[in-house]
Amino acid sequence: MATGKIYKGIAALKNVGRTGFAVLADPDKIAPAEMTHLARLCNNAEVDYLLIGGSLLIVQQVEACIQRFKAESDIPVVLFPGNPIQFTPYADALLYLSLVSGRNAELLIGQHVVSAPLIKASGIEVISTGYMVIDGGVPTTVSYMSNAAPMPANKPDIALCTAWAAELQGKHLIYMDAGSGARNPVSEEMIRKVSNHINIPLFVGGGIHSPERVHADCMAGADVIVVGNAIEQDPMLIKDLAQACKGAEKVK
Repeated sequence: MATGKIYKGIAALKNVGRTGFAVLADPDKIAPAEMTHLARLCNNAEVDYLLIGGSLLIVQQVEACIQRFKAESDIPVVLFPGNPIQFTPYADALLYLSLVSGRNAELLIGQHVVSAPLIKASGIEVISTGYMVIDGGVPTTVSYMSNAAPMPANKPDIALCTAWAAELQGKHLIYMDAGSGARNPVSEEMIRKVSNHINIPLFVGGGIHSPERVHADCMAGADVIVVGNAIEQDPMLIKDLAQACKGAEKVK
């Protein structure tokens, strides 16, 4: 298992039954200058993690975004990369994603082989992640770019078996994602089914737009809620969504 500081903090959330809240910033959609304001909003809301990354990365500004954020905040910054070129050692940790819900070998191991020497040499904390894309009701960038069909939203048993396979292979956490702009978030039934039967932390994201939805996902068993698209549209939502996490008690 991972032993780094960031992962220990994530694992502790699951152990004590608390849900963390993470803001996802896409460098293609936010300029470095805007990260100062975002950092202050995150500080005020007591956000647990900043995830940074995107499916495309048209503009090479990941490092600049991280540096601006870190100048204003001590909140851990975790890379959520869509491809190997999004790596930077300026982050505190890296979600090393394997798309376990798909059958594209490049995203299971191929891109990892390419990026491994750079990541190994950097010394960054690596968190091996079983990434599961769930059908959110509309085509998403991640589904298109991964060239893999999303997992059916109404098949919690398939989700559980996939999560089990990832856990048995030694993954440190599971990330279930309906994708940016999803019409439907990951169902509470699927969250509960997976969370109740794995021993590693569970991240949930995609299609989450309201405090009510955050609260419901927390109660279903998510260990970290990730919100990006809704906050891009209205950054002032950060505090309300973070508070919904802190006010929830998990029901398992």
